[in-house]
Amino acid sequence: MEFTLHGFDVFTAEVDDKGIDFVIRLDNQYFDIQVKSVRGNNYIFFTKEKFVLRKNLLATILLFEDSKEPLIYLIPSLEWQNPNGLLVNRDYLNKKSKPEWGISITQKNRNLLELYQFDKVIDKIIGK
Repeated sequence: MEFTLHGFDVFTAEVDDKGIDFVIRLDNQYFDIQVKSVRGNNYIFFTKEKFVLRKNLLATILLFEDSKEPLIYLIPSLEWQNPNGLLVNRDYLNKKSKPEWGISITQKNRNLLELYQFDKVIDKIIGK
């Protein structure tokens, strides 16, 4: 709904075999959207085989807290090219786990997460 409020057309993915939840379009720009939700401080991840970093791939994060509206964050996938305390790159060499891009939501990292508030990032995308 937030994307439509900012003028985007929203298309659902008929098959979720590539990790895409839906596609948004504004004018001639298309973006693939992967959505994850989390409650409080936690760790979430995207497998690298399905979340391949590129300009038109965005991660939408819904952060649920008790008795509050969910907070919405929008992270362009290319941000993982420069991992930090919040954005994590895990390759798990010689391990059973598949390589992943992660988000480590902690009290310490909340200031980094705030850089990706939905309205701030969407305004950059549409050129406001």
